[in-house]
Amino acid sequence: MSWLQRLRIDKFLVILIAVVVIASFFPCEGIYKTIFEYLTTAAIALLFFMHGAKLSREAIMAGISHWKLHLVVFLSTFALFPLLGLGMKWLVPLGILTPTLYYGFLYLCALPATVQSAIAYTSVAGGNIAAAICSASASSILGVFLSPVLVGLLMHTQGGTNNTLHAIGSIILQLMVPFIIGHLCRPLIAEWVQRHKKIVNVTDRSSILLVVYVAFSAAVVEGIWHQIDGWSLLAILVCSIVLLTIVLIINTLVARWLSFSTKDEITIVFCGSKKSLANGIPMANVLFPASAVGAMVLPLMIFHQVQLMVCAVLAARYAKKVAKEEAQQVSLDVKVTKGAVAE
Repeated sequence: MSWLQRLRIDKFLVILIAVVVIASFFPCEGIYKTIFEYLTTAAIALLFFMHGAKLSREAIMAGISHWKLHLVVFLSTFALFPLLGLGMKWLVPLGILTPTLYYGFLYLCALPATVQSAIAYTSVAGGNIAAAICSASASSILGVFLSPVLVGLLMHTQGGTNNTLHAIGSIILQLMVPFIIGHLCRPLIAEWVQRHKKIVNVTDRSSILLVVYVAFSAAVVEGIWHQIDGWSLLAILVCSIVLLTIVLIINTLVARWLSFSTKDEITIVFCGSKKSLANGIPMANVLFPASAVGAMVLPLMIFHQVQLMVCAVLAARYAKKVAKEEAQQVSLDVKVTKGAVAE
């Protein structure tokens, strides 16, 4: 096991940080900037095309009848997070967050949940996988429409100037249309996608890396590192930990208050606490000016790593709890069977 695995550090995040460093020293400018911007647009379209091709209708329908669980996850993702984001406004006058970083957290709070990591952690923890697939997939799809609206509403209430309708139009054209085309092409390419998962994953991650490089190149040219120092990065880290902790506690308490089973609680906790880096970075590239994207996604990048590390520990604890409950249930069933035989 490598030291990255022992520390629960996502290797992809390390590569992301390396790309930020490269962009800081070697930003793309002039004709190279134009070329990279075209490549970025094409890469984002390919990214969502592949997402559409990978997502089966069975995955969308699986567990869809569990409406109460999905409603809790939906409210956590698109109501609880935005409300907590608005509450972070008081950190700006205190000097803990700059206005730019505050907007970055608002953007983070408006994003949909992850799909892959939410399902993966639910599986590791022994949760309701079918419900996790349904909730995470629905969140990802609905987020394409809801996130731009939330960004517009949240930042408008804070003095922002986002044109929400224009943002939705851009999202539909650049993200949703390729997604739909990919899903329609699924009967033709599903087997190829299934056989070449590694190539698809490389395409996903390469697209994100390209977006990050272009975004931070523009941010560096605009002087991002004169605006964000070490203390600001520490503030983002601490705020991310506190934000995630609050969401995890509230989701756990709500799940138990509503008498969900442990497996359903696991699904609610993991699907309702994640924010998607894969959707968030490309979406930011559409919603915000190039010079602002770098600063806007910094909180998301740090929160992403925090959620992976914290949820890895939680998943291990839940797995032990589920195993214990299943062992107790087996023991109880054996006793009931023996009692029935004795009678």
